Amino acid sequence: MLTSIISLVSGFLLLIWSADAFTNNGAKIAKIFNISPLIIGVIILGFGTSAPEMVVSGLAAFEGYPKMGIGNALGSNIINIALVLGITAIILPIKINLGVVKKREWGYLITVTLISGLLLLDRELDNIDSFVLLTLLAFFLFYTLKKTKKDHHEFDNLITEIDTQQKGTTWFKLIVSLLFLLGSAQLIVFGGSTLATKFGISDLVVGLTIVALGTSLPELAVSISSALKNQTEMVVGNIIGSNLFNTICVLAIPSLIISPIQVPKDLIIRDYLVMLILTILLVVFTLTDQSKKERVVGRFKGGVFISIFCVYYYFLF
Repeated sequence: MLTSIISLVSGFLLLIWSADAFTNNGAKIAKIFNISPLIIGVIILGFGTSAPEMVVSGLAAFEGYPKMGIGNALGSNIINIALVLGITAIILPIKINLGVVKKREWGYLITVTLISGLLLLDRELDNIDSFVLLTLLAFFLFYTLKKTKKDHHEFDNLITEIDTQQKGTTWFKLIVSLLFLLGSAQLIVFGGSTLATKFGISDLVVGLTIVALGTSLPELAVSISSALKNQTEMVVGNIIGSNLFNTICVLAIPSLIISPIQVPKDLIIRDYLVMLILTILLVVFTLTDQSKKERVVGRFKGGVFISIFCVYYYFLF
């Protein structure tokens, strides 16, 4: 019990530092290479902060708990939108440039969410399903990186001047901070999952809650840190990228190791449905506002997301 508590506390402390360092260096990379902050959020932050989910899902499957990995993928997506985006929007309303994100990232997120639902309908995940999901991942990476060449945006609020001669140092700091970010998340997952197991919670519910919350803490920390630095476009990219990787990569990992995996009915009619509703609400909230060029996810919308999160967890337990 004491070891679990120490793991949680040390994980939180490391997370605060590493998330701030990771955000700063991610912004510097975007400035140096003149890359869109949204793309930095989707590729670097989205993939990087989804790495804990990938590691946990793989380890859970190897240890004979594939449902924990599946629950982790869906649970993390729910937390990313309902909790991470909700809290961030309450701290600072998030402004979104529709010229950058309207046609591409949102549409792809909705598409892969619907496709993953279709794959789950037969209540089984196998190697073919994993192949379909990973193919979607490859297409997304190729398309996004190709579009990056045509997009040129800069961080207007990055005050410090960036020396382009320090590319190597910046990349090194980004990688080191990412390693600490992942390590801190693993400490939190270890402590939280150990405590949950002692209370006799099922591996699916552990994956949906404790593990999902622990592996989503990097997204929460990075998003809050980005919002406080007024890099709100980066926040949105982080959420979109993380959910995309969770849906088409993390969800595919368990069935690559154990196939086929029987999917519980509750996961489809409860957990997947909540994830789908939140994803649709994210799109609706983003595309409905008074401005034609810019949309805002404000405090009211953030409150709606958090309310859904609370209701979902109430019924989950």
